[in-house]
Amino acid sequence: MKVNAKYVVFILIAIMSTYVLYHNERFLIDSSHPVWQRYEPFKWWLLPHAVFGAIVLLFAPLQFSDRLRQRFTKSHRVMGRLYVVGALVLAPLGAYIQYYQERTGAPRSFTILAGVDAAMLMGVTLLAFLFAYKRKIALHRQWAIRSYSVALVFITGRFVMGVTGWETLGVEIVQAIIWSCLALSMVFADIAIHWKEIRSALTVPVKSPVTSKPSVTTNAVRVT
Repeated sequence: MKVNAKYVVFILIAIMSTYVLYHNERFLIDSSHPVWQRYEPFKWWLLPHAVFGAIVLLFAPLQFSDRLRQRFTKSHRVMGRLYVVGALVLAPLGAYIQYYQERTGAPRSFTILAGVDAAMLMGVTLLAFLFAYKRKIALHRQWAIRSYSVALVFITGRFVMGVTGWETLGVEIVQAIIWSCLALSMVFADIAIHWKEIRSALTVPVKSPVTSKPSVTTNAVRVT
């Protein structure tokens, strides 16, 4: 049975997202959770960041469905615009929230990390939107994949830290994991973009070059 690689990827993303929601975000339904005290000083910045982040993470998978895109073209465009707005709002808000947390002892290095993450997400998202506006659909799809891959750093970083238990090993380890996920997001995005070529190169046997046999010439000897 042939397995669709895209479905496998989205199933893995769904598993990671479910784990992160339970492991990291279940305090949202518990008003007595102590983490709310830490969020209190910047909660009104955190609220729009969370709302637009949810828009990005929920709408993005629908944008990669060929069936939905063909049957509901207008909805695809509306959700795409909402995704762009969500990314352009949540990214700078996330960087500012991290900068705000320096007042409570968070290191400046985390602010730099959040700033780079925000710049990458906004940059690749704007390029995806620009190519869609110019009707360069192939390039639009490539940069949309890169945008979603960067957006998923929020999920992948927390997933890796949670399942390994490394989230308790100190701020340096946490930063190293997030930097790694941010760097690898571009690698995995390009693998997804060029997956057909990669699979073809790995599965199609290489033909050995055909060498022509040297021709044998006979020299006639004239006897006089």
